[in-house]
Amino acid sequence: MRVLDLAIIVLFLVGMPLLGVLIGGRQRSANDYFVGEGRISWWVACLSVVSAETSTLTVLSVPTVAYLGAFTYLQLAIGYVLGRIVVAFVLLPRYVAGNMTTAYNYLGERFGAGLQGTASVTFLLTRLLADGVRLFATAIPVKVVLAAYGVDAEYWQISAVLGVAMVAYTFFGGVRAVVWVDAVQMLWYVLGGVAVVVVLAGRLPDGWFSAAVDAGKTQLFDFGSAPSSNQYAFVTAVLGGAVLSMASHGADQLVVQRLMACNDLRASRKALIASGFVVFLQFALFLVIGTMLWSFYRGLDPVRQLGLGTADELFASFIVRELPSGLSGFVIAGILAAALSSSLGALASSTVSDVYRKLSRKPLGDAEVLRLGRVWTVVWAGVLILFASLFTTTKNPIVETALAITGYTYGALLGAFLLGLLVRRARQADAIAAFLVTVAVMAFVILGLRFGKASGAFLGVDFAKPAGDSVALAFPWYTPLGVAVTLAVGGLLSLRHARATTTATPAGTRPAPDGG
Repeated sequence: MRVLDLAIIVLFLVGMPLLGVLIGGRQRSANDYFVGEGRISWWVACLSVVSAETSTLTVLSVPTVAYLGAFTYLQLAIGYVLGRIVVAFVLLPRYVAGNMTTAYNYLGERFGAGLQGTASVTFLLTRLLADGVRLFATAIPVKVVLAAYGVDAEYWQISAVLGVAMVAYTFFGGVRAVVWVDAVQMLWYVLGGVAVVVVLAGRLPDGWFSAAVDAGKTQLFDFGSAPSSNQYAFVTAVLGGAVLSMASHGADQLVVQRLMACNDLRASRKALIASGFVVFLQFALFLVIGTMLWSFYRGLDPVRQLGLGTADELFASFIVRELPSGLSGFVIAGILAAALSSSLGALASSTVSDVYRKLSRKPLGDAEVLRLGRVWTVVWAGVLILFASLFTTTKNPIVETALAITGYTYGALLGAFLLGLLVRRARQADAIAAFLVTVAVMAFVILGLRFGKASGAFLGVDFAKPAGDSVALAFPWYTPLGVAVTLAVGGLLSLRHARATTTATPAGTRPAPDGG
């Protein structure tokens, strides 16, 4: 790393928050702060959604997935497209037509304040854990850069600096600043990825692609692996990816907030569906980079043979050590900017709208809601930095770690929405009980359920086998299983009640809510 690279990185880290503040402008109301008063163009929201869901994890860890495996990760993106289409026509109309601030407002209207608060708190914990992984992921290239200058910085110190930059434009610019910064930074790191492909193509030997094909590195579909234990088996990846996308884009305020900032329902739908195809292309780009790195390093083990701390340092190490001056700084800056894909606004809006206002039970003026939104933006920034320090010892690719975290709660969140839509007689007590049972079941599945390696099938469950002779359930199954448990428990409990009456709403018909 040379002075030019450092100058680009520093300029970018300072410039991006300033850009966000300038674009965001002065926030005139709480609605403006949380959802931008519906003035965001669909294509900007589309790029923001892509940046929010992939960002640093995609840039750093997806190349590692391809380096260690093949292109089968791309099957998840096929499911992501399918899941987005369902959300666009089933859940999204209820948010946009109802002029809601958060996704969980729907649960409040359908069931009552108890489930709305339960879902919101669950979102807060899940998002803090998942974004803690993201923030830690962004600290990886920073640590590599600083090490090149002989500076041994701790991950938590790096995370703190990045967190300050993140909170700056979110605090002053609101969701409009977040969405525009997301869009700019997404284009930045994709351009950086394309530049890396060009550089690698000029440094690889003739016939590298044929060698990669012969080694099975370009395999896309996996129809032969056990669906229970292999996360990239075709059925597991596509079906699991579709349901996971329904949860992440229909029941996670991080994404829903960006879609609510669009001009209208049609624009929100275009942004959501288009984002699925953009994600597919983005995944493909970074999987190609991983395969090219496999050829460049001749498939050597990143830790044992290349001397890296973790396999996820592979791409960052290449950027620092192999790219020419200027380009290296450009790519690293793009990776760092991906950390600025802020979830703080979503965390703040859910805290104020779904939790604080329900607990306080007193009317709040618009100025007070705006003030509370900014206060909680700062509070959650501090908590997020603390959560980032929890993942410094993870052994799996960090993108897989982040997706596994959502498995604890995404099924319960999406299941609660579907319970409200599909089971008319279900009431708040049924939904809350089903929600809590699902989280408990998923904790058992993720932490305790194992499958025998030899069987590799769902009927091959063996609770007696030691950990070394068994494998966990593949993470794409977590969300579908959670949804199934929520619907089963909630549906059975609802049989206690008489058939519900319905009342008209702008989005259709729904059962009248009750207090549980």
